Amino acid sequence: MLILFGTMMILMLIGMPIAFTIGISSLAWLVTSSPFPLSVVAQKVFAGIDSWSLLSIPLFLLVGALMNNGGITNKLIKLVDSILGHIKGGLGLANVGVSMLFAGISGTALADTASIGAIMIPAMQEDGYDAEFASSVTVSSSIVGPIIPPSMPMILTGSLLGISIGKLFIAGAIPGIILGIALMGMTYYLSVKRDYPSGEKATFDEILTSLRGAILPLILPIIMVGGIVFGIFTPTEAASIGAVIALILGVFVYKTISFKKLVQTFLDSAVSTASVMVLVGLASLFAWILSIEHVPQMVANLILSVTENRILIIILINLLLLFIGTFMETVAAILVIFPIVFQISTLIGMDPVHFGVMAVLALMVGLITPPLGVCLFVASSISKVSIIKIARANMPYLITILLVLLLVAFVPQISLWLPSVFY
Repeated sequence: MLILFGTMMILMLIGMPIAFTIGISSLAWLVTSSPFPLSVVAQKVFAGIDSWSLLSIPLFLLVGALMNNGGITNKLIKLVDSILGHIKGGLGLANVGVSMLFAGISGTALADTASIGAIMIPAMQEDGYDAEFASSVTVSSSIVGPIIPPSMPMILTGSLLGISIGKLFIAGAIPGIILGIALMGMTYYLSVKRDYPSGEKATFDEILTSLRGAILPLILPIIMVGGIVFGIFTPTEAASIGAVIALILGVFVYKTISFKKLVQTFLDSAVSTASVMVLVGLASLFAWILSIEHVPQMVANLILSVTENRILIIILINLLLLFIGTFMETVAAILVIFPIVFQISTLIGMDPVHFGVMAVLALMVGLITPPLGVCLFVASSISKVSIIKIARANMPYLITILLVLLLVAFVPQISLWLPSVFY
């Protein structure tokens, strides 16, 4: 264990990419401390990515890329702005609202920050909002994406832990909506306090026009998630159908994707998929080593030796995930840490679906907190504001998100009611 984690920490400190950090530390363990041949590397890496469920990841990434490059984000922003723009801080509220809608298409926080931030951050700055505030609203609302279905972290969690991906999808709907409403509430409070502007109230005809422009993109996630929930098709099949529909919308209906842009969209999706799958494969090898060394059992016994109080154990699980999320990439953290904390949650009788929703939400907080905080880096590059300033402006939203996390953690029915209705 000293060799495994020692190598890992040294490589992380010198700035080695997390995929190579995990792979090299696993290789060091195999060479120095195990009886297994090196051929086990290829076996475990391939076994980690050889999954029908994981095939949905590149397809969902493609759906998000097609919808974004097809100008769908603009249509969603126009719809939400026509409904909320006249309220105090209307553009900020629209920022959160469009993140909730875009969540049903992309399923990743980073895609949300990049696509919506590129439009909304400059628009909010031009309208008189502080650049730090515009950036903080964007990054905070982006973590709604992995909670509201479809969700790439939910796919990884379900595939890894043997939990129904359909149940995880539907379980994230209410927590995601609660999180979005809570962020809207904080945005409105800060907007009133700082006297941010409001836009003109749209007429009914203008709202109807915006709705007509966005109705097809809004139907797409309903088809995908609805098909999964009602057992019509699997997540992978849903992603395939979504990709075909997104392709038709962008190329033939809206005619916003040229052949050149289409080729670039496929290339971008392929690169994103490759980076995710390399990480998934190497993290699977690392997780196998942890199971060989009985690390999950050791951590579970350690926590249970400190306390057997269910409430304290749930708090400790969340603190661990919040801490891990600040310095470890999301995919790696799910594959390495979730099996450990999942075993602890099982020992205290926590429902697997409830655990999945809570754990994903806790881990997503790391995307908007230093030092890793990839969403902060994206927003900073758009707004030209330092990460420290955005993180400081983000504190009210961070407190709001943590309160919602506590609500999800200690009120299981928020996550479990919808799955009990549909299943």
